[in-house]
Amino acid sequence: MTKTDKMIEREFYFGATADTLEKAKELRKTMTKAELLLWNELRRKQINGIRIRRQHPINRFIADFYCTKAKLVIEVDGEIHNYQKEYDIGRTHELENFGIKVIRFTNNDVYSNIANVVNIITNEIKLRC
Repeated sequence: MTKTDKMIEREFYFGATADTLEKAKELRKTMTKAELLLWNELRRKQINGIRIRRQHPINRFIADFYCTKAKLVIEVDGEIHNYQKEYDIGRTHELENFGIKVIRFTNNDVYSNIANVVNIITNEIKLRC
């Protein structure tokens, strides 16, 4: 069994493939400005000492951010999400089938009121842990 196979078996990947893991790795290198701003607030266990992962594979999806302890996905939606609402609804439903809660913020939410975004995330983590 390879190292990648062992990683895929981890519970918090929910059966993600090696290809999905590689895609997530690439996305970590090309995060959007809004994602980077939020990541600076979430990294290094800044919220209640709880680790949050960025560009995290979950099954066939890649979450912008994922808190394994709270089973919480945090998405930062850019303009493209205005045109793929049905896809996002389906994706959220599939993630909920794993017992994961999805919360979404727009890029504008992050740019204009990051303190409120972090507060909402903090409260959600408190509720779920």
